[in-house]
Amino acid sequence: MPSIHWGEILFYAFAAVTIIQVFYYTWFFSRIAFYKIKEKKQTQQHPVSVIICARDEDENLARNLPGVLVQSYPSTYEVVVVNDNSLDDSKYILQELKKTFKSLNVVELTQEAKLIAGKKYPLSIGIKESKYEILLLTDADCVPSSEHWIEKMQNAYSDETEIVLGYGAYHKKKGLLNKLIRFETFHTALQYLSYALAGIPYMGVGRNLCYKKGLFFKNKGFSSINHIPSGDDDLFINKTGNKKNTAVVIDPDAITRSVPKTTWNGWLRQKSRHYTTAKYYKPKHKFLLGLYFATQFIYYPLFAAAIIFFDWKWVLVAFGFRFLIQAFMLYKSMKKMGEKDLWPWFVFLDMWMFFYYLIFAPALWKKPKQHWS
Repeated sequence: MPSIHWGEILFYAFAAVTIIQVFYYTWFFSRIAFYKIKEKKQTQQHPVSVIICARDEDENLARNLPGVLVQSYPSTYEVVVVNDNSLDDSKYILQELKKTFKSLNVVELTQEAKLIAGKKYPLSIGIKESKYEILLLTDADCVPSSEHWIEKMQNAYSDETEIVLGYGAYHKKKGLLNKLIRFETFHTALQYLSYALAGIPYMGVGRNLCYKKGLFFKNKGFSSINHIPSGDDDLFINKTGNKKNTAVVIDPDAITRSVPKTTWNGWLRQKSRHYTTAKYYKPKHKFLLGLYFATQFIYYPLFAAAIIFFDWKWVLVAFGFRFLIQAFMLYKSMKKMGEKDLWPWFVFLDMWMFFYYLIFAPALWKKPKQHWS
């Protein structure tokens, strides 16, 4: 019986993982890299209701809400702000803004909803109070990157479209933490936007998300996920999105940006809370995401082991194959999504994802905390 050569096993395992990773970059992520904005002969101008839920967000409302209220949109739009039991000066800031902007509709909530976790209740109230069929969602800490945000997002609708996914990014700041936060956010968007382009939508982010009011009521709102603290964005899209009814917008003018966390603990708490919803995704989504995460997680450990125990020249050939494809796809995608400054760091940031998964993997099976977010 021939002896097992562990060096060969490690190399073949590394080669297999490399092939799987290259598949994701060429089949999914290339759709972002080569994405082209479709020019329409006739632009659409649907009435739009922008909905923002806020709790104790007086500073963010003062800073960011004017950017939503001064949108250059030739058709009708309203901005519905649900002030959810705020104890700060949010009420007075909204009253002052309403004097200047007649499109602002403020809904004051003074009671908590029992047995409905997170912001699903205030968001549901905002949707019920809205006037128009097209709902464009964002957060109080977000500001549109241009005055054409509403126009670009609603223009993606066609006869079959019920959901439009946008990119919710973070402001560029100095420091390593900012780069890590922005890369993780870009990396997540690279996945959910490319999957949607491939006809497999599985999530969206509430910082920049658009869907029809009819879709919301047809699916009885958030009734099936009311017991889960998060998920008002990703789980709703996971349940209702499909190949025909979901479109994406990748346009510098259609990005929203928010202020990132400035401390490691703040970011860790935020991300841990977000990952508690992944366990509720559809099985096919969990398989595709799990396979990608698993192969990305073991990629560099396998690379190091194969270099040590096998012919390093063949290992470098496999590594270089993925590296060149990855470098090209990330450069093109980062350029389209306004994150080009991250590209020189992509190898380091890609290696960092190994530690990222180690930190946040426990959140996938932890019981989520009851938290407004």
